[in-house]
Amino acid sequence: MKVIDGGVVYPTGRKPERRSCAFPSICVSASRRWLCAFRAAPAKFAVTGQHPLLTWSDDEGGSWTEPIAPFSPVDIEGRPGNLRGGAITALPNGTLLAAVSWIDQSDPSLPFYNPETEGLLDTRILLFRSLDDGASWSAPVLVDTTPFKVPTPLTGPILWLSNGHLALQVELNKHYRDTSVWKHSSVLMFSRDEGHTWPEHTITSNDPTNRVFYWDQRPGVLADGRLLDVFWTYDNGNAVYLNIHARVSDDHGRSWSPMCDTGVPGQPAPPVSLPDGRIGLVYVDRTSTPTIKMRASEDGGHTWPQASEIVLHSASLPTQSTLKAGMNDAWSEMAKFSVGLPTTALTQDGDIVVTFYTGSHCDETSIHWVRVRG
Repeated sequence: MKVIDGGVVYPTGRKPERRSCAFPSICVSASRRWLCAFRAAPAKFAVTGQHPLLTWSDDEGGSWTEPIAPFSPVDIEGRPGNLRGGAITALPNGTLLAAVSWIDQSDPSLPFYNPETEGLLDTRILLFRSLDDGASWSAPVLVDTTPFKVPTPLTGPILWLSNGHLALQVELNKHYRDTSVWKHSSVLMFSRDEGHTWPEHTITSNDPTNRVFYWDQRPGVLADGRLLDVFWTYDNGNAVYLNIHARVSDDHGRSWSPMCDTGVPGQPAPPVSLPDGRIGLVYVDRTSTPTIKMRASEDGGHTWPQASEIVLHSASLPTQSTLKAGMNDAWSEMAKFSVGLPTTALTQDGDIVVTFYTGSHCDETSIHWVRVRG
């Protein structure tokens, strides 16, 4: 594997309200257009003023359009909200689906995370559709996440499964002022009608002891149709991050293998199949200098040899990891990250496009991309 190209999707500093550009999503459409959605805000953890933007490249990253803001917030159940970020999926029929996180703004003074209860502001999922390669988008439709009536932050794009179904990925949190213990789970919800209804679901991660949190699930559909789901893994008892954990589904996400330790440190991106049969895994390694890396597995995702590792981006910064005493420290640490959240897409040529945010300060970050050839 080697990096063959790269550049900047959108730089920080062009506008004050876009100093913090983060949480990107990358999609390659049937026309070979690269579409990148990302969250822009005046500061990383700003609750007000954040908005999702969309840009695209028709020359494989050589140039990018001026971002547009096609996704507008709506009131839900009489409550105003804003949009935190979105992820785009290209369906085989040419339709683009954008899943966007809506956050309750009934009281704009409240932070997203409540340090007193570990609860979140109400978070819902809106779907937008485009029939013209992202130039225009439909009005939003609220996803019915029944039976889950709790905040459901989005963890990535909708997946097009090999059986023709769709899978929507979310996490389960608890309401803002709920004083009960937060019992974290990751979920896939399934649609058989291209996202109009989501009547089925499966729990992809949950520790019954509530000690290990499998955060930020990053499922990828492999070339053989299997789902490989990888997780940023947090030991809530010892307040430390463990290696990335993973599990596999052979039946389109309905059942899963036991959770296993990959031996890879950090926060993963969705795994992707390489043309030669290997699987590529991009991740952020924060054990020292925050670095975007990639490894390959030759045995279906069972092992990820360090010898296969390449560096996609090194920020030349001191470590951004700290000693933690509990969940509040973990959230405080995340707020200070200035490098992170890589995401992946395959080109029609079998290369991997990776987007991520990076900068010298958490409130001054740009969106970058690299292209990797296997």
